[in-house]
Amino acid sequence: MTVRILLLSTLLYCTVPAAFAQGRVYRDRVEPQWNVSGTQFWYSNRLPEDGREFWLVDAEQGSRRPAFDAEAVAQAFSRQLSQEMDPRQLPVDSLEFAAAAETLVLVGKNGRFLWNTAQSSLTPLPQDAATALRLFLPPRPSQGSSDSTELEIHNQLDQPVSLIWISTAGEERHYADVAPGASHRQHSWAGHVWMLRVEDSGNSGCFRVPADGISVTVTRELLTSVERQPRGGRRNRQPGAENPVSPDAHWQPFVRENNLWLKNLQDESEQQLTNSGTAEWTFRRDAQRARSVGMNFDLQDFPDHVSNCRWSPDSEYLLAWQTTQVTETRVHYVESTPGDQLQPRLHSYPYLKPGAEIPVATPHLFRISDATHIPVSTDLFPNPWSLEFQRWSADGSRCWLMYNERGHQRIRLLEITVDDGKVRTVIDEYSPTFIHYSAEGKTELRWLSDEQAIWTSERSGWNHLYSIDLQHGKVAHPITTGEWNVRRIDRIDMEAGLIWFTAVGIIAGQDPGFEHACRVRLDGSELRVLTEGDGFHQIQWSPDRRWFIDRWSRVDLPPVSDLRSADGALVCRLETADASELLTDGRTLPIRFTAAGRDGHTPIWGIIHLPDDFSPDRSWPVVENIYAGPHDYHVPKEFRSVWGHQRQIANSGFIVVQIDGMGTAWRSREFHNVCWQNLKDAGFPDRIAWMQAAAQAFDWLDLSRVGIYGGSAGGQNAMAALLWHGDFYRAAVADCGCHDNRMDKIWWNEQWLGLPRNDIYERNSNTEHAHLLQGRLMLVVGELDRNVDPATTMQVARRLIQAGKDFDLVVVPGAGHGACETPWASRKRIEFFRTALGQPEPRAATVQAVPD
Repeated sequence: MTVRILLLSTLLYCTVPAAFAQGRVYRDRVEPQWNVSGTQFWYSNRLPEDGREFWLVDAEQGSRRPAFDAEAVAQAFSRQLSQEMDPRQLPVDSLEFAAAAETLVLVGKNGRFLWNTAQSSLTPLPQDAATALRLFLPPRPSQGSSDSTELEIHNQLDQPVSLIWISTAGEERHYADVAPGASHRQHSWAGHVWMLRVEDSGNSGCFRVPADGISVTVTRELLTSVERQPRGGRRNRQPGAENPVSPDAHWQPFVRENNLWLKNLQDESEQQLTNSGTAEWTFRRDAQRARSVGMNFDLQDFPDHVSNCRWSPDSEYLLAWQTTQVTETRVHYVESTPGDQLQPRLHSYPYLKPGAEIPVATPHLFRISDATHIPVSTDLFPNPWSLEFQRWSADGSRCWLMYNERGHQRIRLLEITVDDGKVRTVIDEYSPTFIHYSAEGKTELRWLSDEQAIWTSERSGWNHLYSIDLQHGKVAHPITTGEWNVRRIDRIDMEAGLIWFTAVGIIAGQDPGFEHACRVRLDGSELRVLTEGDGFHQIQWSPDRRWFIDRWSRVDLPPVSDLRSADGALVCRLETADASELLTDGRTLPIRFTAAGRDGHTPIWGIIHLPDDFSPDRSWPVVENIYAGPHDYHVPKEFRSVWGHQRQIANSGFIVVQIDGMGTAWRSREFHNVCWQNLKDAGFPDRIAWMQAAAQAFDWLDLSRVGIYGGSAGGQNAMAALLWHGDFYRAAVADCGCHDNRMDKIWWNEQWLGLPRNDIYERNSNTEHAHLLQGRLMLVVGELDRNVDPATTMQVARRLIQAGKDFDLVVVPGAGHGACETPWASRKRIEFFRTALGQPEPRAATVQAVPD
């Protein structure tokens, strides 16, 4: 038996491997800037060799033309600035519509200029401070995004300016120093935050990058007019940290010694409403659940006097919650190499695991006029995972709560009548397996009135919209039907009687993960798909919703942008992206491939990544990138200019595949149910069938050498491949895996496995089945992981040692979740696969070409 334990430093996190280098994509996104009347907009495109162009679109006329004559504007700028100007590199960052039709305002680092098309004249305008960029402090974390863009920094100071990226965790990372008078271009992602800092003076400020990029001219005025948000005070006060005042401003509840009291704001008198409160069952507002279930680990308790109450709109009734307190189970871990000291540091955080006791909130109803406690029966919500307030009726006679039963097989919308506290069921959703409550778009409730609502349900086997008669507690009628899914509700217009929503799988023959924009009447008539094209669609409405821009793409098709009217009719084609720079030196886009799954007929969709030096006359080992978490589908559907670890591994001598097997979401309910109490399945029979079919189509795939890797749930999946399908998979890298779901977060695991009863969790545990290991395994874990308890990797490693199994264990000091995506560990992953699977080999078989 051999166990190789590798401890590695994380000092080189910011290093960018050569495999991630890329060309640029042009004309891939239209960011419209509409005029006041909503009939015209302009947008700009980045071009090769630092070029830029501006376009003007008239939606009513269906026309698209250059916003101005670039040659003429370049000549005018040359005269104004006394220097030669390239028509493709004008000092213009944005435009503004002017009062006269033949004029536009050109805005850039040199100021604002009025361009008159008829006269070919350029007139300087005074700077409008209201439209100038305003930096902010303190830094805000970057927002995650897949939209690639760039920023430009023009330093007009006599001192160097540091450009610092603010990570999604709020950490500062230095990227560049811009010398006095110099400019710097930097790749970024939309929503990322960057800081400008002048080291000598200490002046600094931050800005967020929009999707169409940004050009920043650094001046003393810019750095001295920073918007400063106070760190303390009301703006940063914890939400819900104050007791609600009644709508008539006469009353305010509060908590004293865990009981609920009421204060008369007119005469300052106080009255005790309850005497059942204790430290274990309190009327205080609860923060435990958000900490230990919602993973908001650092959330502080609310002040002792703060209650959790809801007033009726007439101030006659008060609904209050009394919450059980539980012991907060904590995960402990050691930070071996803190940055500020030599000795290690012990950390802990609250983290509930499947089967743990959770805080439970019970509603109490009070009539204010006589301080009467009206009992509310708990018979219809006996075992809540959650019981959430929804709303009061307009007249204050009723209120509604949403009950999600522990185990997630029943969800009820409950109505409480305030006169007598009676509770009745308005919506009763039941599944013998699980209800996918945690997904946006499922079990979604939209109120139309106190008597009518829209509810999304999978009761038909597909996620659809239903009109609910709240008065009689029944379905009035289905609004949508068919073998496809409503992905989300986008907008409801009661006056027009219309619902706009996003659907998946609605167009037969297309990838069922492709999103399309749709519209239907509230009565279920006139269903219309508003988008066209075989791809994944994202739309952006004009301010008055008369038009929308439809941007659609596939992994093998760069984005196409169309302008459409509100009814979906094509107005004009705006852009077809140019990805030619990406496709150099042999690089290709991923291949989409579909094959029947385990049942011989259900389509399984996946993609194939080829290396840049691909040749069909060689036999290539195959590496699957897996993530089979049942909360979504995971094979990318949209075009990407950057493929991180997939391309890095492919360019190291492998074919990389990604597949969505049965058990993932947003197909039929039957498809999804495969995961129920069966996470070890992970769609492997479908994945194997897909690869076998792909090898028939592309005989350069060598299925005698198949590896697999993944992180988090994908780490659990990767190791499971060698336990239950070791006759097909030869090697696996399992990063930060939840190898025993009893060790992982409570909400995610109870969603699919239910409560830990019988041997459900043991049956799905890698740890309990470690003795079944076949093939080569590398386990990777970051010591600071606060998503998946790092102890689960150590526990499965111990079982492997006890079973006499050979494996590699890579522990990454200073790393958190996703430790294998650090440069050192990702390199070790490649070396591992090269050793376990070998490299491409010449073959004598008939050569098959790659399809166009």
